[in-house]
Amino acid sequence: MSHPALTSVAFAQPPSELYLLAINITRRCNLACEHCYLDAQTLQQGADNELSTADINRVLDQVASRGTRTMVVLTGGEPLARSDLENMISHGTELGLSMVVGSNGTLLTRRRVASLKAAGTMGVGVSIDSLNADYHDAFRGLNGSLSRTLAGIEHCRELKLSFQIHFTVTRHNYSELDNIIEFARLKGARVINFFFLICTGRAESRSDLSPEQYEQILSKIIQAQAKHPELIIRPRCAPHFRRIAHQLNPQSAINQVSGLDGDGCIAGSHYCRITPEGDVTACPYIEHSAGNIHQQDFIDIWDQAEDFQRLRTPQLQGACGECEYRKLCGGCRARPVAMGGDLLDADPFCAYVPQGQTVIEPYNQTQPLQWQVQAQERLNRIPGFIQKIVKQRVEAYVLEQGDRLVTPEHMREMIARRFGSEPSFKRPFSHSQNRTKP
Repeated sequence: MSHPALTSVAFAQPPSELYLLAINITRRCNLACEHCYLDAQTLQQGADNELSTADINRVLDQVASRGTRTMVVLTGGEPLARSDLENMISHGTELGLSMVVGSNGTLLTRRRVASLKAAGTMGVGVSIDSLNADYHDAFRGLNGSLSRTLAGIEHCRELKLSFQIHFTVTRHNYSELDNIIEFARLKGARVINFFFLICTGRAESRSDLSPEQYEQILSKIIQAQAKHPELIIRPRCAPHFRRIAHQLNPQSAINQVSGLDGDGCIAGSHYCRITPEGDVTACPYIEHSAGNIHQQDFIDIWDQAEDFQRLRTPQLQGACGECEYRKLCGGCRARPVAMGGDLLDADPFCAYVPQGQTVIEPYNQTQPLQWQVQAQERLNRIPGFIQKIVKQRVEAYVLEQGDRLVTPEHMREMIARRFGSEPSFKRPFSHSQNRTKP
């Protein structure tokens, strides 16, 4: 594989903190999903120049040299196709990093779940695209894949390995949002992520949602989060989620916790990915390489890549540049590129027309709150990779109460409101409950 020439600039600002690093450790996969951005190859083929265990562990060393607040997602292809996965997880865990796995779930046997947990895996993200076996199996390219994935989730539950559900929203399955949320709640998942297609890889041939459907579904997700505070329900690759939330209830402080440090697009600013061949890109859906770890240290690429510098101080173009929500949202940066445009062009899947109003500032940039020492100490005990989002949500809760000082009581109240009741495992949820075909 040839690599483009490395392009970098001397950064005039402090290095940006890396919240999330995704490493595609393989292109091998036992499925053939219609939407795969990697166009993953079969389990047997793989790639001759796939990153080695030593390559990945070297990257983890470099990330940890900056601190341990980064969450590292080992994904693929199907990462469980690699027998050395646990080696990478153990290495990262020993360094103090939060190591998680993104999987289709079909290879999560009881023995493998036990192995992942013993290696220090913090959690597994499991993909389910429908509770209708016919649709899920067709979408994933393997008959019986849903039943195997559900068995994998049961093994995670039984062995107490934390898991979350990943659901890719399409025009064919968006009617299932309520069912998949109920499924996640009953099975004990703490998080459900709704992913929205970006037309790259195999997804280039998939019909996507219209901008209007996109808006309607994001509104429904926002309403579902209010209805189910015991779950974290969030969209992915949908930064105008915050704009819609603000439009629905502009008085809610939580709707202004965002921007480049929150729920807007963090590609290149606080997030990047590494391909199985070592190329570093701003996100999985932006194919342009900012550098390759075989030619340059990962941390130097992260600090200096020109694309990343542009994304950290974005001069947005078109409607995104004119929009009063640009600091809360900023648009998806991959979609204009997928449509043949520039990295900073307007997001073509946003239906909103800027109103020429004053730019809305995230509250955490303009209204700093005070923290009691005991509350700060409690926050410091939370794993680094989620500290920032917890801090934002606590401060939003405090503002909603009309207070300006964060206390341990506020933290307990917010956590009780969100996680106050343990999910019930007594009533089984069968995917046969949803037999209506999309």
